[in-house]
Amino acid sequence: MKDGFDKIDIKSTSMKKKTKSPDAKVGIPTRRRRGKISKWLIPVLIVIFIALGFTGFQVSSVYRQGKKTQASAELAIQTIRDQNIDAAKDALITTKEDLTKTRQLYAGLLLPKYTPIVRSYYLDGEHLMTAADAGLDAGIITTEAIIPYADLLGLKGESKFVSGSADERIQTAVQTLDKLTPKLGDIAEKIKIVNQNFDKINPNRYPEKIGNREIRPKLLAAKTTINNLSELFLNARPLLENLPSLLGEPTPKRYLIIFQNDKELRPTGGFITAYAIFKLEKGKPIVETADDIYKLDEKNTAKISPPEQFIKNLKVFNLNLRDSNFDPDFKDSMQRFEEMYNNIPGTTPVDGVIAVDTHVLVEAMKILGPIPAYGTNFTVDIDPRCDCPQVIYELEDYAGRRVAYIREDRKDIIGVLLYQIMQKALGVSPSQYWGKLFQMVLSEFEQKHILVYLTNTDAQQSLEALNFAGRMIDSPQEDYLHINDANLGGAKSNLFVRQSVKQDFEKQGDGSIVKTVTISYKNPEPGSPGCNLEAGGLCLNGPMKNWLRVYVPKGSELIDFEGSSDAPIVSEAYNRTLFEGLTTVNPEGVATVTIKYKLPQSVSGDKFSEYIQKQPGTDNNEYITLVNGNEVDIFNLTKDTIKEIKL
Repeated sequence: MKDGFDKIDIKSTSMKKKTKSPDAKVGIPTRRRRGKISKWLIPVLIVIFIALGFTGFQVSSVYRQGKKTQASAELAIQTIRDQNIDAAKDALITTKEDLTKTRQLYAGLLLPKYTPIVRSYYLDGEHLMTAADAGLDAGIITTEAIIPYADLLGLKGESKFVSGSADERIQTAVQTLDKLTPKLGDIAEKIKIVNQNFDKINPNRYPEKIGNREIRPKLLAAKTTINNLSELFLNARPLLENLPSLLGEPTPKRYLIIFQNDKELRPTGGFITAYAIFKLEKGKPIVETADDIYKLDEKNTAKISPPEQFIKNLKVFNLNLRDSNFDPDFKDSMQRFEEMYNNIPGTTPVDGVIAVDTHVLVEAMKILGPIPAYGTNFTVDIDPRCDCPQVIYELEDYAGRRVAYIREDRKDIIGVLLYQIMQKALGVSPSQYWGKLFQMVLSEFEQKHILVYLTNTDAQQSLEALNFAGRMIDSPQEDYLHINDANLGGAKSNLFVRQSVKQDFEKQGDGSIVKTVTISYKNPEPGSPGCNLEAGGLCLNGPMKNWLRVYVPKGSELIDFEGSSDAPIVSEAYNRTLFEGLTTVNPEGVATVTIKYKLPQSVSGDKFSEYIQKQPGTDNNEYITLVNGNEVDIFNLTKDTIKEIKL
């Protein structure tokens, strides 16, 4: 060591470096790998950020275009609601063009398309837009098909049939209806595509809500709506294809119109009061015969034994045409009516039977206004003599007063009144009434105030599928209830009687379900003095002997039946268990029937569906649902209804 410095051993230092060299050799490739990763990491990240940015830009473009498409669709929906068929077609075409642009932009979303998990949502979007595109095609085809008949349907549009009388326009239109048949197939194919694509979407992978916006419930509702519309079109297609023939093109058709008086309720809707035969020749209605049903019954020579209840309460020992609708199934009753009718000498063969009740007349006159017939101006103004529309009182006066000459003098009043309604509807500009009348008729079908039985097998099956034929339904729901009343008292008491129904479900310890149905009848009005036979007056309100039949799921076991004056009867009919009884409802009186029974094992668990079938001719009966005595639902039965029961 010199001048304070240590001696440096070069050899030793060299040796130390040599000792570390193996480690250094290992570290060199590690740094190279890190260098390579660093070299590629930044470009990859840049590419990812660019892809995300580009995708974000694409999503933004899709969103903007999607909002534009939505606006077009909303406009199209509004034009349809406005019944402007020309504008609807144009709006649908615009919506389809906007949707095409949306689909093109959506197809460019490559990142979501090929990213796991996200891909399933992307595909749902594709299915949704494919369904929408096919739906728009179906709408465009439909509007193009309807436009020539716009005025006949009461729609706004450039119809081809705008000259000549209404009869002439109808006949011209009916002669061209066969041109629509090929388009029905095209529409069916488009609806099939809509259905198939909606079926591929699984709503359960979506949340209930995003913010305040419902997601899963709307998807489920959309799927249900699409399925229902698809089924509706499938069911209606045979009827539409047979429509020209049914309207008398090329061969005239004849239909027997029967008037069922729902104020004297019978199983298919009311006591058969009158009938008329209408001939349809290329759509033009012609009244050939109209008369009181008693006049037809005078010619009836058929020997058919009536139901025991008719023998006991009406003292009728041979079945009359007016009493032939004792089956709750309209087809079964009308086939019996038809058999008896065809055996009467001189009667005209018919191609079907159409039944209407007083509700149809009132609803038509609400649209058309007063209808004159036989010197009487029929209106829907409330008549204080019955607190009901004046037309109802006049018809009941015709049907119920015990004076022979009135029937003789006004024997064809129903046929004439129906014809006058048709003539008034046809004698004005179609745009004034026809749209409202068309919608009214559909509603009356749905509520079973109009029932049809046709000899054309395909058309009849279509009517049954649409539930327009008054058939007893063999529904897939676990529970079922149909209450059927028959007024055997002779008075028009159903004009005043109000009915309400309570059904209480109780789950037992063994898992079985006991159901109690309580049917209440209330007549708040005093009796009519005309019910005295010597008085010869109008018997509107008298004691109502009510033959009650309650149809429930097959295999139900009766526990108790209270409120029947006769011993209750348990049997099977229409693939259901049937409970029967008889009760009397007096003026200013009430009557209650309580039926307790155990549902079959097929109805089980804490949740199931119930099909409640409405009796034709009834209107707005109140239904209250209870579970273990606690009220859970209340509604008015205006049509067949499906309810979810949760125990």
